[in-house]
Amino acid sequence: MERTRPRGLYFEEFAVDQELQGPARTITEADVVQFAGLSGDYNQLHTDAVYAARHSGYGKRIAHGLLGLSVASGLAARAGFIEGTALAFLGLDWRFKKPIFIGDTVAITARVRRVRPMASSGGGIVVLDVSVTNQSGAIVQQGEWSLLMRGRPQAAE
Repeated sequence: MERTRPRGLYFEEFAVDQELQGPARTITEADVVQFAGLSGDYNQLHTDAVYAARHSGYGKRIAHGLLGLSVASGLAARAGFIEGTALAFLGLDWRFKKPIFIGDTVAITARVRRVRPMASSGGGIVVLDVSVTNQSGAIVQQGEWSLLMRGRPQAAE
């Protein structure tokens, strides 16, 4: 069976300062409810409209910060630049800058900060500066992701 090229970029295809765009996605009521159930985080700021209206400082419920990070990871996968070529998510440094509300539409932008070959892995480490923006263009989450990426396969000899 002939194998096809993965959709993602190989390590050698990443270049410092390269910008990668992802699709957008609207955060729904179902997302917040399902994330609360999956994570066990039923904090009233996320799950109780009356409580959040009185105590959130925003007059309404806010989405879980980690839901936003999880959606950002999914948007990177949907964008395709890591699909089938990411070997491992090595770490992150992440900041929650502004709340994400139910009904907000978020998108990601990633810029390659560093690349480091790792011959032992057959690829290398790619460090990305990732920003999550809402429909108004405000940065709601931002940080650095370190990924181990697959290298380009060697031609059969």
